[in-house]
Amino acid sequence: GLITPSLDEMTHVAKEMQRLGFTTPLLIGGATTSKVHTAVKIAPHYKSPVVYVPDASRAVGVASALLSDEQGPAYTAEISTEYEGIRVQHAGKQARTAYVSIEGARNNAMPTDWTTVTPPRPSLMGLRAFDDYPLEELVPRIDWSPFFLAWELVGVYPAILEDPVVGKEATKLFHDAQEMLHRMVAERWVTARAVIGFFPANRVGDDIELYADDSRTQVLSTLHCLRQQMQKPPGRPNQCLADLVAPKESGVADYVGGFAVTTGHGLEQIAQGFEAQHDDYNSILAKALADRLAEAFAEHMHERVRKEFWGYQPDEALDNEDLIKEKYVGIRPAPGYPACPDHTEKGLLFELLDAPKQAGITLTESFAMLPTAAVSGFYFSHPQSAYFGLGKIARDQVKDYAQRKGWTLEEAERWLAPNLGYEPGA
Repeated sequence: GLITPSLDEMTHVAKEMQRLGFTTPLLIGGATTSKVHTAVKIAPHYKSPVVYVPDASRAVGVASALLSDEQGPAYTAEISTEYEGIRVQHAGKQARTAYVSIEGARNNAMPTDWTTVTPPRPSLMGLRAFDDYPLEELVPRIDWSPFFLAWELVGVYPAILEDPVVGKEATKLFHDAQEMLHRMVAERWVTARAVIGFFPANRVGDDIELYADDSRTQVLSTLHCLRQQMQKPPGRPNQCLADLVAPKESGVADYVGGFAVTTGHGLEQIAQGFEAQHDDYNSILAKALADRLAEAFAEHMHERVRKEFWGYQPDEALDNEDLIKEKYVGIRPAPGYPACPDHTEKGLLFELLDAPKQAGITLTESFAMLPTAAVSGFYFSHPQSAYFGLGKIARDQVKDYAQRKGWTLEEAERWLAPNLGYEPGA
């Protein structure tokens, strides 16, 4: 599953448990959940105990407390009181957040004088697939800090190896990872595949039209973007990805790219081989390394795009640390992430790229990618482009977005649930 659909599914499950008369306590956990989300979004829909468990290792203690005749009632009452307090605090915070209307936010868009800007035309137009990309070229682009975080070892690489608390464990893990990575590359445990594409594009309102060719007469697809709606201080724009593309009425020819990369082909057999030997550690290690290689592939391919396939930064000379710090020109935001949190836009991207055929990557009904060691997104070249988070948005934009997507308001609220600055139905 993925963040947005999974969180929404948790609420749905709680409602169904209540409808069917369940009394079993419901424990909520996972990397994307939180105590606030549990208290605000899930617990109100289920009368029996709902408890947020931050780490799987604590589940036994929570279950023991709930099952205890002595501790149970007091523990349940304590949780109930704490969660009610969280709901009150959350409601107060929501009420204090100032929003502007969607029209007001659009009037405060990121300014670009398109009479002075000539967007670069990509050297490559249309699609290009890569069927068996050399893994050796991806290894130097690995960002190791998230690797340690996946094992709940918090710190920045390489300093984490000297950390007084987790350094010893991190060093052992890193040694094991290096050994496996060497084998993974040398023995071709996984196959790297990718597809990239570039399309003529122009902005229409908060949408981006992509065209079949430079005549710009046939619309291939329309990407739907969302705009920050919180009240901004003077001089700070309400950002939207569409602002990075020249408006149609300007007559300026602009372009947008897309990509989907994976280093997951073959991984499942490797992981299953370890699991068949009851070796969960190496199974998880292999999956974590494949994820790191996929992210490295996305980084490496974006570098080639800037220097070669789009070619707007042919002389770029950044080291890996600079790339990790995103010191390059242009961005590659992904559907489901802060700037464009709607996962369903990934469906449009995959159609454009013909990703299942070109790279062997498919989407589940909740828009998770298979193989899971995969990264996809859009390429923007605007010199002022920077990553940003959408934040919370108001009902008027959600209605507008639903209309643009051909959705009901309820569908839009479901897919944008974490970004709603209001309670649906309220």
